[in-house]
Amino acid sequence: MGANKNRGRNSNPLAEEERLSIGIDVSQDYLDMAAYPSGQIWRYKNNRSGIAKIVAKLEVLNPKIVVMEATGGLECNLRQALDEAGLAIAVVNPKRIRDHGRSMGMLAKTDKLDARVMAHFAAKIEPKAQSPRSKAELSLDSLVTRRSQLSDMLTAERNRLKEHLDQAVRADIQEHIRWLEAKIAILDKEVRQRVRQDASFKEKDKLYQSMSGVGDVLSSTLIAKLPELGILNQREIGSLVGLAPMNRDSGKLRGRRMIQGGRAMVRKALYMPVLSAIRFNPAIRRLYLRLIAKGKLQKVALTACMHKMLTILNSMAKNNITWRRADAKV
Repeated sequence: MGANKNRGRNSNPLAEEERLSIGIDVSQDYLDMAAYPSGQIWRYKNNRSGIAKIVAKLEVLNPKIVVMEATGGLECNLRQALDEAGLAIAVVNPKRIRDHGRSMGMLAKTDKLDARVMAHFAAKIEPKAQSPRSKAELSLDSLVTRRSQLSDMLTAERNRLKEHLDQAVRADIQEHIRWLEAKIAILDKEVRQRVRQDASFKEKDKLYQSMSGVGDVLSSTLIAKLPELGILNQREIGSLVGLAPMNRDSGKLRGRRMIQGGRAMVRKALYMPVLSAIRFNPAIRRLYLRLIAKGKLQKVALTACMHKMLTILNSMAKNNITWRRADAKV
């Protein structure tokens, strides 16, 4: 399949407004695909053969847009195949799909219904198609994801170590901790090598790490998991990551504003750098102290600082300016 051979080109004789919008629900075992407005539904196995069949079907249908949810990795093989086929794809926050389904009065949840909601979302909301990802981007994404998985395991094992008194169990946990630490160190070296070998990655890395508090882990996570950084506006980037507080007001009730959804891996990567930035980054420190002085909870202040850090990085990426120049404007 030639990369991007159809993207942005209408090879179908149907008029633009008559072309289908497609929603694909991705699960461990199946891929349920629905079309709007035709209402057609197809089911394929979520394996290499099933993905090949979906690509072949979509190349014939030539839809306006294909929408799927960000599932934490299950969608990656399908997305790569659709990218290589040159189809327009939008990977959407699952919360947006759920909210759209509720607005349609569809409260039941099945794979086929989810696919129909996505197809309707694709047609009515018309999300922007995302740029196809290169092999270098996909490879870096996989390494960063694996590092995050091992980091979660390491945290869990360290917590278990505190809970167990039995010496045999403690020795086993400690051995696993040493193994995880060694594997994470190897992955860190591999990630840094990949970043240095790609000119685009290297340029972004240098820009991001010019900001006080940003280190290797956050920088590589932003490159791999947030390619929209510098493309979207401040509100959009905060919402995408899940750091934009959502109002919970109804009638006379005023609920506490909360964050929800978004890219949890990016939020997790921001947490430790923000703790460092509160000490050494003047802009972040000022915000944190001001919020604490107002009586805000520490968790609320930290979340606000993560959002601030993200929006500054977004501005730096958008304007291609280092932290020293951006700091003068904060």
